[in-house]
Amino acid sequence: MKPIRNILAATDLSAPAREALARAFQLAAETDAQLTLMHAVNSGVMAALHELLGTRAPGIEQRIVDDAGKTLRDLADELGQTHGVSAAVRVVTGAVVHEIVGLVDELDADLLVLGARGEDFMRHLMLGSTAERMLGVMKRPVLVVRQPPREAYRRVLVPVDFSMASGASLQAVRALAPHAEIILLHAFELPFEGKLRYAGIDDASIHALRIAERSAAFQHIEALRASAGMADQSRIIVRHGDACSLIGEVQQQERCDLIALGKHGRNRIKEMLLGSVTRHVLSESDCDVLVVGDSIGE
Repeated sequence: MKPIRNILAATDLSAPAREALARAFQLAAETDAQLTLMHAVNSGVMAALHELLGTRAPGIEQRIVDDAGKTLRDLADELGQTHGVSAAVRVVTGAVVHEIVGLVDELDADLLVLGARGEDFMRHLMLGSTAERMLGVMKRPVLVVRQPPREAYRRVLVPVDFSMASGASLQAVRALAPHAEIILLHAFELPFEGKLRYAGIDDASIHALRIAERSAAFQHIEALRASAGMADQSRIIVRHGDACSLIGEVQQQERCDLIALGKHGRNRIKEMLLGSVTRHVLSESDCDVLVVGDSIGE
């Protein structure tokens, strides 16, 4: 398992995005990681301003960059004093997603932190196809922050489907929240369950099949958490039903403050897209979400 040594937090400098920066500082303090804050000035917006104002506002692009840099440095100083962590500051100009991905690679960041409720870029990022594009190509774990950080993560929900992403999610959680209680959730449905009755299978037989499927899932999860060394800090929940619905229900019932899941499930789709369950959780969850690729560094 690779420890967290470098964290990059990207912000649009809006008030809601401050929550993500605060969480990044808290995590840096907990993990003793190097922290970098970044703001990307959208080159498309700059070009539009230049075209609109022309020569009436000379140097406006540089003034925007300078103002963003000052705002980001002020935030770094304020939050740094609160958490006892110093942070580097980077302000860049360009295509925002491209700049974020590029800086993640340049810094060899182990974790990217984003706010889910920004006023401008981040709002569109988390609601539209841009999120799928960026998260789809991102090879490092991405933490999407929705709630103000009041304390370290205490209870983490990890949906598992026994794909490679399940093991990667557990590794990432161990690095991000080593002291949290882990709830391993597996949602199952029988193959072609809706057609079994049409095939003459009675309710008792269907129930027996569900029991067998549930028992097999428990055994798989026991093996998974044993291999991850998490037997003492985890619980197992196996339920019959739709994964998207059950993730939300269990998160609420167990009061989990973080959901960690892979960007692809067992039925892998194109790299540029997110799996349907991951997309749903990002859209509907009211807690923070950690999105992990199929594998992470050892």
